[in-house]
Amino acid sequence: MTLTSINPATGKKIADYTPIKIEEALLKCQYSYAAFEKWRDSSFTHRAQLFKTMEQKLLDNIDSLSTLITSEMGKPIRQAWAEIEKCASLCTYYAEHGETFLRPTPVDMGAIKSYFAYEPLGVILAIMPWNYPFWQVFRAAVPALMAGNGMVLKHAPSVTGCSLAMEKLFTEAGFPESLFQSLLIEENETTLSLIESPIIQGVTLTGSVKAGKSVASKAGACLKKCVLELGGSDPYVILEDANTEEAAVLICDGRFNNAGQSCISPKRIIIVDSQYEKFEKAFIQCMKRITVGDPRDETVTMGPLARLDLRDTLHDQVMRSIKLGATCVMGGNIPKRDGAFYEPTLLTTISKEMPATQEELFGPVAVLIKAKDEEDALRIANDTSFGLGAAVFTQDRERGEEIALKQMNAGSGFVNAIVRSDPRLPFGGIKQSGLGRELSSVGITEFTNCKTIFVS
Repeated sequence: MTLTSINPATGKKIADYTPIKIEEALLKCQYSYAAFEKWRDSSFTHRAQLFKTMEQKLLDNIDSLSTLITSEMGKPIRQAWAEIEKCASLCTYYAEHGETFLRPTPVDMGAIKSYFAYEPLGVILAIMPWNYPFWQVFRAAVPALMAGNGMVLKHAPSVTGCSLAMEKLFTEAGFPESLFQSLLIEENETTLSLIESPIIQGVTLTGSVKAGKSVASKAGACLKKCVLELGGSDPYVILEDANTEEAAVLICDGRFNNAGQSCISPKRIIIVDSQYEKFEKAFIQCMKRITVGDPRDETVTMGPLARLDLRDTLHDQVMRSIKLGATCVMGGNIPKRDGAFYEPTLLTTISKEMPATQEELFGPVAVLIKAKDEEDALRIANDTSFGLGAAVFTQDRERGEEIALKQMNAGSGFVNAIVRSDPRLPFGGIKQSGLGRELSSVGITEFTNCKTIFVS
């Protein structure tokens, strides 16, 4: 069997890769552990220098790396450039702040010395998706390695080229050989078997709820730390005093960026009754400006979905929602062209039992939901098993902050802005959206041993 990379814009095969067996995967993990044993004793200054080199490597190769992303998963080239630039900024951030985040913290207990410090755990297994093939990996790898860990990557098979490119980047940037490795694994059972290995000391996964539960179950049975960033059904609430035109532009851009293939994009757009017609009209005008086409074209704002099966699953969700009473205002069709394209779609008259609200629509489908008032809008927003991000739009920023903080059940609350991940802020969810945090000073300590030292 092979791992096949296919260009979703054309349907043509890019390359085949031969997956490795569990024995070879375990051997690679041993190599990573050997590299870790030396890396853990390296200075923060040395680590920071290598991440600054990595930043430059990313920027020097931004054209080829962006083209690789676009070829393997269909992201428009401008968005692919932005993804590589974001990875570079992440390297800079932890190069500049990693040592401070992990500095031992003294505690006055009347002893000669007492403090707590952060020590690396070992080799971390990263299981990553295809939608942001570089960013998702770097978001996990940079803080983990800056903390002194090693990492082995099990990437999505459809972006194997990106996976291998990252391994090469770490080597060329001067990181110890085998500290970061790409494991070409096909079977999920092989991945689960790796978790059982005593070499693997932690697991980080970005993926579906089903995958997260499977990994968490195995990691729990082995008593190993895991960080899970799973699905989302992010609510975006438009209140009576919101600037509907500005909100429509921001939310439309957020929903259809990366062809809607983002856990934190606006999944349920909830508008109070008094603003509904005005918002819908503005939103439709924004949707009409979306340019669908060849993702290599710099003028194109939306390319194909990453795979044909993903496109077909999305279309089925749309059709089932329509059958249950949803109104398709725009789109809802599979274009007659090669590739995994789908029309930008808008669904209204939504009810709770529809796939449009019960399932995560991972593609270019916007869902507008009418609420009676603010109380009803917040009730709808929280009526979900997910809890990744949430946003509220209002001209009363103080009121918006109170709602985002205390009345929206999610890992992130944004006011008059699109939910996003940023190196400076912790990122993660609650409920079915996962556990643990990535990024910021919080994320870098997830895969460390917070060790107490007391000297009497």
